[in-house]
Amino acid sequence: MEHSGNGAAAKRARVLARRAARLAQENEALRKALADAEESNQAKSRFLSSMSHDIRTPMNAIMGMTAIAQSHIDEKSRVQDCLDKIRTASVHLMSLVNDVLDMSRIDSGRMIINEERFSLADLVHDLAVIVRPQAVQKKQQFHFEIGQILEECLVGDPLRLRQILVNIIGNAVKYTQEGGSIRVRFSQRPGDNGLVWLDFSCEDNGIGMSEEFLKRIFIPFERVHSTAVNKIEGTGLGMAIVKNLVDSMYGDIRVESQEGRGSRFTVSLPLPPAAREPVVLPKEGIVLVAESRDDRAQLIEDCLGGSGLTPVRLETGLEAVTYLTEARYEERMPCAMLLGQELEDMPVLDVAAHVRQLAGRDFPILLVSEEDWAPMEYRATRAGVSAFVPCPLFGSRLLETLSRLTCAPNEMDRGAGSRDGDYSGRRVLLVEDNELNLEIASELLSMTGVEVVTAENGQEAVERFAAGPENYYDIIFMDIQMPVMDGYEAARRIRSLDRADAGTVWIVAMTANAFVEDMRLSREAGMNEHVSKPVDLERLEDILRRRLN
Repeated sequence: MEHSGNGAAAKRARVLARRAARLAQENEALRKALADAEESNQAKSRFLSSMSHDIRTPMNAIMGMTAIAQSHIDEKSRVQDCLDKIRTASVHLMSLVNDVLDMSRIDSGRMIINEERFSLADLVHDLAVIVRPQAVQKKQQFHFEIGQILEECLVGDPLRLRQILVNIIGNAVKYTQEGGSIRVRFSQRPGDNGLVWLDFSCEDNGIGMSEEFLKRIFIPFERVHSTAVNKIEGTGLGMAIVKNLVDSMYGDIRVESQEGRGSRFTVSLPLPPAAREPVVLPKEGIVLVAESRDDRAQLIEDCLGGSGLTPVRLETGLEAVTYLTEARYEERMPCAMLLGQELEDMPVLDVAAHVRQLAGRDFPILLVSEEDWAPMEYRATRAGVSAFVPCPLFGSRLLETLSRLTCAPNEMDRGAGSRDGDYSGRRVLLVEDNELNLEIASELLSMTGVEVVTAENGQEAVERFAAGPENYYDIIFMDIQMPVMDGYEAARRIRSLDRADAGTVWIVAMTANAFVEDMRLSREAGMNEHVSKPVDLERLEDILRRRLN
C-alpha cells in the first residue's frame, strides 16, 4: 500500500510538473505578446505624436499664408507668393494623408495593383519635375542617368510605380545635406516569358543609416531618431509602403548604407512590354543638331540615325546660321533643327532667335535640355523655340515631337485644333452635393469656357440627363458619396436609359474615393474616367481635351 501511495504521489507530481511547465510557457508567451503589444503601442504613440506635428506644420503654413494674402489682397505679387506656398503646403499635407490611408489599405489587404499601358519616358520626366526643384532648393547636385532601354512602352501601375520612386528619391533629397550629391539611374535587361526587368537605383552621399536601423527600415512607424533628422517631416510609413508595393509587383528592393557616407537603394521590377505606336517621320530628312558636348550630341544622333533621319552635327551658333543661310539659298533646307543645352559661342536662345528670323515662322526648332521648362518657357517661345524635349533623353519623346512638327497637316491629329483650352459651346453636367466642392469645381470648369449645369445628387442627375435632348451633355462629372442616390447607381441608371447617347456620354467620377479599387468600381458602374479630390485643374483640362477635341 505504501508503494502504491508513493507511485500515485509521483504521478501527481509529474502531472503537476507538466502543468507548471505548460503554465510557464503560456505565461512566457503572454509576456512576449504583452511586450510586443506595448512596443507596437509605443511605436504608434510615437507615430501619432510625430504625425500631429507633421500635419500641423503644413496646416499652419496654409492658414498663415491665407491670412497674409487676405491682408495684402491688393498686392498681386505678394498674394501670388502666398498662393504658391499654400499649394506647396497642400501637396505635402496630401502626401501625409495618402501615406496613412495607404498603410491602412495594406494592413487590411485591400491594396490592388492596376495594369495599364504607360510610357517610361513620361514616368521619368514626371519624376524629374517633382523632385528636381527640391534638390535645387538645397543646392544639391542631381543627376538622372539612362542606361540600356529595351522597351519604352510598358504595362503596369504607373501611379504606384511613381509612388515607389518618388518616396525613395524624396528621402534621398531630404536626408542629404545641402550641396550634396544624388544620382538616379534607370536601365533594363531581358527577363523570362517576354518580360523586361526595370532596374532603378538611387545613390546619395547623405547622412546614411546605422546597421541597426537598416534591419527595421521597412517596419511601419519606424523613423531614425537623431538630432540630424528630427526636424525632417514624414510619417515613417514611406518605406513600409514601398516594400509592400514592390512585393505586390513581384519585384525586389535592396538597401546599402553607412552612417555619414550615404545610402544606395536598388529596385528591380518585372514588367511586360506594350505594343509600340507607329510614328510618322519625313523620309530621308536632314535634321541639324546644334550641341557642343559630344556625349549629348551622340545620344541625339544615335536616336535620329536609327529612325532613318540624317543628323548633321554643328558645334557653334555661327555654324548653324551659316549652314541655314546656304541651305535656304540653295533650296535644300533641313526638316528641323535640334538645339542642345550648350554651344561654344553664344546662348542657345540667341541662336533660336537668329534661326527663326532666318528660316521663317514655320521651321521647327526643338530645344533638348535638362533645364526646367516652366521658368524658361516664355523666353524660349519668344525666341522662336517650337517645342521642348526634356532630358534625360528618350527616343520616343524626341521622335514623337519631331513627327508632330514635321508631318503634313492631314497626318496630324485631327483634334489638335482646340489646344488653347477654350471649349465655349460645350456643356457638362456637374453632380455634387457639397456646396463648397460644387463652387470650386464649377469655377475650375468655367475657366475653360464650358457651360456648367449642376445637380445635387444622383437622382437629380439622372432626371436632368433624361429630360435633355440627345447629345445635350458632352461630359457628366459625378460625385460618388451623395444622398438620395450615389454616383455608382446614377451612372448605372444613365447607362440603362433607352436613348442613343446613354451609352456614349462620358461619365467621369469626381470623388474623394481615391484608391485603385475605387477606380475599378467606377469602371464597373460604367464610368470612363476617375478624378480624385482635391481636384487638379490640369487633370480636368486633360479630360476635356481628350473628350472634346
